[in-house]
Order: sequence, then structure tokens, then C-alpha cells
Amino acid sequence: MTKKWLRLKPKSLRVRLTGWYIILLGCTLVGFSSYLYSQLKQSLLIQINTNLNITTSEVINTLIAEDEHFALKKTQKTEAFAHDLIKAGFAVRLLSASGKVVDGFGEYQEFPQLIPKQSGYSDFRDNSGQWRMYSHPIHLSSGQGWIQVAQSLEPINQASDHLLFLMLISCPLVLLLAALGGLFLADQALRPINTIISTAQAINPHDITRRINYRGSIDEVGRLAMTLDRMLDRLEEAFEHQQRFTGDASHELRTPLTVIKGRIGVALSQLRTPEDYQETLQALEQEVDRLIRLANSLLFLTRLEQKNIDLSPIDLSELLVILVEQFQLMAEPRKIQLKESIEKDLFILGNSDYLTSLLLNLLDNAVKYTPDNGQVWVKTQTDTEKVHIQVINTGKGIAPTDLPHLFKRFYRVESDRSRHTGGTGLGLAIAYEIVRLHGGTITVESQLNQATTFTVSFVANS
Repeated sequence: MTKKWLRLKPKSLRVRLTGWYIILLGCTLVGFSSYLYSQLKQSLLIQINTNLNITTSEVINTLIAEDEHFALKKTQKTEAFAHDLIKAGFAVRLLSASGKVVDGFGEYQEFPQLIPKQSGYSDFRDNSGQWRMYSHPIHLSSGQGWIQVAQSLEPINQASDHLLFLMLISCPLVLLLAALGGLFLADQALRPINTIISTAQAINPHDITRRINYRGSIDEVGRLAMTLDRMLDRLEEAFEHQQRFTGDASHELRTPLTVIKGRIGVALSQLRTPEDYQETLQALEQEVDRLIRLANSLLFLTRLEQKNIDLSPIDLSELLVILVEQFQLMAEPRKIQLKESIEKDLFILGNSDYLTSLLLNLLDNAVKYTPDNGQVWVKTQTDTEKVHIQVINTGKGIAPTDLPHLFKRFYRVESDRSRHTGGTGLGLAIAYEIVRLHGGTITVESQLNQATTFTVSFVANS
């Protein structure tokens, strides 16, 4: 428990939340208590005013009034009535027109003998405490007399003082309990944050598998913890992807460099004829070309991942027709039938250079992996929202186990590796990134020894 409270530094979120909570609660308590105190005192004062009015009316009914004099009746009933008023804290006196006290009961002797200017209420204090007096005129032939009824305010003051004392005692106690409760609740609510901090501190390049694994209620902190877990999943995936990419790139670069190193070593080991040197240089040129293609593909793929592209209306129909005509020249020597079924006016928002690279990759793969006397089809389909392009080729097809990995960098099926097609393994990865930048999708379907179909879908620009 001691360690727990030691963590509560002045700048900690728990303390700040609790502090603001206590300040708000304190202001609320002070405001409510002040309102309650004033309303209670006002209500009691209104009640006394009402009592004074009623009592004055009742006393007037007990008066004996003559032409110049008036007095209280001296009957048993009147005396009992006066006794009850005295017990209730009332005092009554009668003043003549000259201001002389002519009669009364209760503690009226201590009252200041001032002739009131008008009827109404007034407050004064004597030896017994604070009083409130109501003055009412009595009309006589010799002038205007007065009946004055007073009631002690000490019960009100005592009740008000007692309420004020309770407020002064209870408010700090309530604030203390609220502070303790606020700290406890803040600690419970923010506890997952400590887990988040410790998990984040434990993550390093050698161990990115840690997760918060929040199991509490789905509140703001819970959503934060789950969001961080999903972010860590993406980071781990990206980190592993980067590691695989670095390893694959190193492997792909090592092969031509090893060949170049070996060729140079063999060439330098002994004197050779000019024809042998020419053959060696031609082989070296091929490996250098392969390195250049690989480097260009890596740079192009990196640019695709790091930028957004400017899109403009592109007519895919015209672009496809031009590319199909170009690949006819590559297909004819191998007697491959390159057929097309392309609709007109297929407009999308895109980048012509990137789309050309995409379609070149797909058509090049289709022709490259189609056996002699095979067939390649380029088809288009449209619906109300999308444009679909299909590139279909006959051949050995692709095994189902290879299909999910075709768009990964440097991935090639084993049959391709044995055939030494000279590809970099980045063509379909580049195609995937180009389609992604255009907000489209690319899929592949294949049946062994029959046909392989690549389908690219874009949002139509009507």
C-alpha cells in the first residue's frame, strides 16, 4: 500500500483527476450549502412574519378600546391566551399616541420605546437576544395608537448556527472521503495504463511479441489497450515483413554478385583467349543487367509504398489495345494465340505510367509462362460501379499452396526457380502495390494444367 501511494506524484494523472474532482465537488458543496442556508433562514423568517401577523390579529380581538384609551381584556381566557404566547416566545405591548406604554405582556419592558413611523417589521436586540417586531396602528379619537407584537429570533439563529456548524464539519469530511474514493476509483480505472506502460517499455527489436491482453470493460482505457494491441500486431507484421524483405533482398543480390565474383576469379586465374574473355564479359553483363533490374524494381516498389499518386481520367480500353498489339510480336515466334475482348470507353481515375507498368507485368507473365502453341486472353467486364480486367493464359497452372503467396516480394514457385526465367520475384508485388494505390483489387485463380486467371478491378469513372 505504501508503494502504491508513493506513486501518486503531484503530476500524476490520478492526482490531477482527483484534484479537479475535489475542486468541483468542493465548489458544488459550498454553492449548495450556501443556497440551503440562505433558503432555510429566509423560510424561517417568512414563517415568523406570518406568525407575527396572525398573532397581531388575534391580540386585536382581545382589546378594549374607548375614545382615548385601549387595553387588553382581563379575562381568564385572555390571560390563558397571553400565557401561551409568552411560552411561545412572544411579547406584546400597546402604545398610546404619545408613545407611552399602556399595557402588554411578555418581555416588552426591554423593548426600545420608539414610535414607529409606519406599520411593518423591524429587528432589534436586547439583553435576552435578537427580536423581530411587527407594528400595527390602532386608530383612536385622540390620535393613532400602536400594537406591537415581537417574537424572539434566537430559535432561528440557533437552528441556522447549528446548520452552519454541521456544514463546516461535514464538508471537509465529505471532501476527504471523496478524495480517498476518487484516488481509489482513478487507480482502478487507470490501472491498465500501468500495464500499457510496462508492456511498451518491455518491447524492443528483439522481442515485439508482448501484448497487453486487456480483459476488462470496454471503456476508453479498454479501447486504448485493444487499439495498442492491434497496433503492435501491425508493427510486428511490418517488422517481420521488413526482416523477410531484407533477407530475401540479400539473397537475391548475393546470387548475381557471387556469379560475378566467380567469373572474375576464373578469368584472372590464367591467361585466356580474347574469345574466352569476351564470353566472360558477356556473362558478367547479363548478371549486371540482372542486378540493375533488381535494384530498379526495389526502388520502384519503395516509391510505391511511400507516396500517394495523382489520379486523372484514363481510358483503359485504349491502353489495353496498344499493349496487346505490342505483345503480339512476342507471342508470334512461339505460336501463342493472343486474343482480346476489350470493351470501349473504360474510364477510371488512375496514373497512366503506373497502369502501364501493371498491365505490362501481367501480360509479360502470361506470355512467359504460356507454353508454345498456347493461348492468352485479355478480357474486360463492367458493372454499374467497377471495371474488371482479366488476363488468362493456358499452361501448367499454379498449385493451390502457392496462390496465397504470389503477391509477396521475391516469391516464386519452385518450378519457376528451376526454369531460371530471370525474373526478380517482384513483378506481382509491384502489381499489387499499384492496384492498392488506385483503390482497386487484384486476385488470381488457377487450375493445374489448364489455365490461370488474374483479375484486376477498379472503380469506374463514369
